[in-house]
Amino acid sequence: MSLLALWNDAGLFARFIIMLLLVMSVLSLSVSAAKWWRFRRSRKATRRFAPEFARFLQEEELDAAIELAESEKTSHVARVLGGALAEVKPLIRDRATITAADINSAERAIERQSLILLSELKKGMAILGTVGATAPFVGLLGTTMGVVTSFTGMALTGSGGLAAISAGIAEALITTAFGLGVAIPAVWLYNYFTARIENITVEMTYTSAELVDFLIKSVGSEFGRSIFTKEFKAQQAASTEPTT
Repeated sequence: MSLLALWNDAGLFARFIIMLLLVMSVLSLSVSAAKWWRFRRSRKATRRFAPEFARFLQEEELDAAIELAESEKTSHVARVLGGALAEVKPLIRDRATITAADINSAERAIERQSLILLSELKKGMAILGTVGATAPFVGLLGTTMGVVTSFTGMALTGSGGLAAISAGIAEALITTAFGLGVAIPAVWLYNYFTARIENITVEMTYTSAELVDFLIKSVGSEFGRSIFTKEFKAQQAASTEPTT
């Protein structure tokens, strides 16, 4: 029995269930394609951004690091680090001392930016989860109604036996098979993207912690290791030297 024959023999309710499952399948695949493309672009941008940003920090070229983070809008790491550097950018460019309060402000900026990014990354995950969880039940609903219709028709005609209801049962079960075919890819894709989001979260957390440590050790004036404080002391010493 061909699928076209099953469609032609299906009742209105069974056709409605099949069309609903088709819409759910298209919706889940569209969301998955968009998320895959988003993650791919973000990963490529991060691989391009991270080495150059780390080099600027090692060379203490903070202005260049800030400009790089602000120019990169695709990388998730760049957006988080850019949010932190935006809090201390005026102080860095003015060669002012950065206190512990300024670093705490940068940490809060990281948290805010991370929450925004996670919210963006999780968009569409509810659709995948809903399709994966409900598609089998939608198909089962069509099967149940198809079986009811078959037995009702058998009771009305007064004829029974396997031959009399086999076509109706086959027609009913196709909706369950279609529902499983829609749900299985949706569940796989949901789990895949969930793992990707967890990996991205780890990357953002790790890199932001590294940046905060850098600010504390290299720039934080209250820890006695500020490069700008050293420059200021050197300028003070030069200005107090007696002139001849």
